[in-house]
Amino acid sequence: MTLRGITPTLIEKRAKLFLFGAAGVGKTMTAIQFPSPYLIDTERGAENEQYVQKLTAAGGVYFFTADFDELLREVTALLTEKHTYRTLIIDPLTVVYNDLLDRCARELAEKDGKGDGTEFGRHKALADRKVKRLINLFLRLDMNVVITSHSKTKWEKIGSEFKDSGTTFDCYAKLDYLFDLVLELQKRGKDRIVRVRKSRIEAFPEGDEFDATYVVLAERYGRDVLERTAAPVELATAEQVAEIKRLVEVLRVEPAVTDKWLDKAQAETFAEFPRETAAKIIASLIAKVTKPAADAAKE
Repeated sequence: MTLRGITPTLIEKRAKLFLFGAAGVGKTMTAIQFPSPYLIDTERGAENEQYVQKLTAAGGVYFFTADFDELLREVTALLTEKHTYRTLIIDPLTVVYNDLLDRCARELAEKDGKGDGTEFGRHKALADRKVKRLINLFLRLDMNVVITSHSKTKWEKIGSEFKDSGTTFDCYAKLDYLFDLVLELQKRGKDRIVRVRKSRIEAFPEGDEFDATYVVLAERYGRDVLERTAAPVELATAEQVAEIKRLVEVLRVEPAVTDKWLDKAQAETFAEFPRETAAKIIASLIAKVTKPAADAAKE
């Protein structure tokens, strides 16, 4: 076996920030301070004049939806089309996730013809698989990503009892694993303060607190990271997808192999492959098809 390790290099990253807090603490106002925001509002919380003025001044736009499929299409468009926006905001994701849970329960109930679809948490497992697809798009998106969430009480089992141990976010349970920075927003008198709940960034130590303003965040994160122009990703063409499917069938490629391709590309389907990745896979598969013919010709 040949070792395949390479010398580590710095990768250009975008800010991936998760912001949660109680109603009215200023999550939306904090999020839309980021540069050139594309705000996806899921509960019509940003239609007031103060938000409209802030968005307009920042060169941002507003889009309303609480439907997961529509949200997925919008994020895919931001990934693949050329545009001037630098920050994607979903405010809050809680609404979309709860709606998705209800929809998955109905789908399972209709499919089974009995029960309400929530037995053994099946609806949650289905919803979580769909959310993972959205997360894969976030990871590939050349934009800052700011996701907000409602908060809820965190309960911990101590002995035989469950006790209040503070607050946590109210959304997909593993969502915080995606983010370099998880912040809890609190309102203290007239001030809005963020507390670092999780961090992979040296400039934001866990437990640190600071004013909830873009100026403070930008000083620590770096304006070069937050304010550069987004570059679109070219996805596989319909012809490339059809060719991959044909070659996979011809060569009887095992699902375990195609799953590895998808995982490596952070894709859910062949159609979500970057165009360059699709071309490399096709070239590799064609080589396997033509090699037996070439070997036979030598005999």
